[in-house]
Amino acid sequence: MTNRNLWVDYAKAIGILLVVYGHVVRGLLNGGIITENVAFHELVDSIIYTFHMPLFFFLSGLFFWHSLNNRGSGGLFCNKIDTIFYPFVLWSLLQGSIEVVLARYTNGGVGMGEVLALLWSPRAQFWFLYALFAAFCLAILLYRSFSTRAFLPLLALSALFYLLQQWTPRVAALVFLAQNFVFFAFGVWFMQIRGSIESRAAAVALGSGIAFVIAQYVFHGLLGLTYADRGAASLVVAFIGILFTVSLCMVLARRPMGWMLTLGALSMPIFLMHILAGSGMRVILSKFLGVNDDTVHIIAGCLAGVLLPIIAAKILEALNINWLYEMPKRFSVYRWQQRRLAAQPAA
Repeated sequence: MTNRNLWVDYAKAIGILLVVYGHVVRGLLNGGIITENVAFHELVDSIIYTFHMPLFFFLSGLFFWHSLNNRGSGGLFCNKIDTIFYPFVLWSLLQGSIEVVLARYTNGGVGMGEVLALLWSPRAQFWFLYALFAAFCLAILLYRSFSTRAFLPLLALSALFYLLQQWTPRVAALVFLAQNFVFFAFGVWFMQIRGSIESRAAAVALGSGIAFVIAQYVFHGLLGLTYADRGAASLVVAFIGILFTVSLCMVLARRPMGWMLTLGALSMPIFLMHILAGSGMRVILSKFLGVNDDTVHIIAGCLAGVLLPIIAAKILEALNINWLYEMPKRFSVYRWQQRRLAAQPAA
C-alpha cells in the first residue's frame, strides 16, 4: 500500500477496534455482567453500529474498480471466492462447532443445525463476509457494463434500494444487499473525489466531526431512533460517520504509527478470531476466576480480542500457514481460472 493510502489501514484499524469493543460489550450485556449504566452502554453500542460496519463496506468498495479492470469480472469473482467466501464457510463452521461444544459455558445455546445453515442464514460476525461477497457479486454485474460516469447514478440507485429495503423479499442475500450495498457503492464513487478530500482533510475532519456529533444527537436524542431503525436518517448518519472517520484517518496517517498500521493490515484475522478470543476471556474471568467487574471484563475482553488474533496471525505467518484466511493455493479458484485463460489459444 502506498503512502497515499495509509489512511485506509488507519480506517480499518479504527473499524476493527470498534467491532471488537462492540462485541465484547454485547457479550457482557447478554451475559448479565454489565448491570449498571446499561442505557449508556446501549447508546454507545447504537452509535457505533450506525457507521462502523458501513465503514467496512465503504473501504471494500474503494479499490473495486481498479480490481475489476485488472482482473476482469471473472477473475475478480474467482478471487473473492478465495478470499471472502472460503474464509466465511471455514470460520462459520470452525467457530460454530466450538460454540456448540462450549454451549454450556456461553450466553446462548447453539445447535449444529444453526451452524450448517450458513448458506441461507449466516450467523455471528460472519454475516459481514456473506454480505460482502454478495456485494462484490452485485457490483461485478452492475459496474462491468458502465464507465466511471455511472458511479454517481449507481450510488443514487443503491441509496434508493436502501430506502426501500422494508419491501425487500426476506432472502438473506437480498436483505444484506439492501442494508449495505449503498456503502460499497459510496466507496466506489468516493475514489473520484478522494484527491479533493485529501487536500483539505483537516477541514473536512473538523466539519464532519461537528456534523457527526449533531447527527448522532438528533438521531438518538431528538428522534429517539437506534441503529436498527433504517431509513433516510440512518443513511445520512452513516455517510457522515464514514466521512468523519476517513478524513480523520487521512490526517492521522500523515504521521504513521506502526501499531495502527498493524491493526489495519491484520483486520481480517482479528475479525475472524476476535469472538473466540473475547468470549473465551469472558468465560475464564466469570466462570473460572469469579471476576464480575464489568470494567475488568471490558478491558480484558478487548485486549484478548485484539492481541490474541494478532499473535496467532504472526505465528501462522512465520509457519507459512495461510489456509485459515484464504483458499490454499492448490485449490485456488482464481489460480485455476488464470491457468484456464492462459491455456486458451490466442484469437
